[in-house]
Amino acid sequence: MHAFDVLGDPVRRRILELLADGERAAGEISAVVQEEFGISQPGVSQHLRVLRENGFTTVRAAGTRRLYSVDPAPLQEIDLWLERYRRFWTQRLDALGTEIARGRRERRHADPHRPEPGGEGEPSKEISET
Repeated sequence: MHAFDVLGDPVRRRILELLADGERAAGEISAVVQEEFGISQPGVSQHLRVLRENGFTTVRAAGTRRLYSVDPAPLQEIDLWLERYRRFWTQRLDALGTEIARGRRERRHADPHRPEPGGEGEPSKEISET
C-alpha cells in the first residue's frame, strides 16, 4: 500500500496524531477513536494493523497490553517526496510575511503613537453576527 493511501484515511491520520505525543496502549487509542469516529474496536484494530504492516507504527508487548508508537521512517520518506513541492507554498508564506511586515511599518509611520490592533491599549476588533 502506498504511503498516501495509508494516510488518506482520517482514522489512521488521527491515530498517528495520537501517537505523535508518545507511545500509547491499543486500548487507549481505541477508546479515543471509537468516541470520535463511532467505529467498533475491531475496526480500530484493522486501522492499527494497516499502520503497523505499512511501517508507520511499531508495537511492543507489555504484559497483556500492546503499546504502539510512531515509526518515523515512512514519514521521512513522505517529507523527502514533498520537498520538491515545498517551494510552492514556502514562497507564498515568505511573501505573506513580507506583506504583513510592510503593513505594520506603514501603520507605525502613519501614526507612531497608535497601538497595533489587539495590542496593549486597544481592544481587538472582533466580527460579531447579530
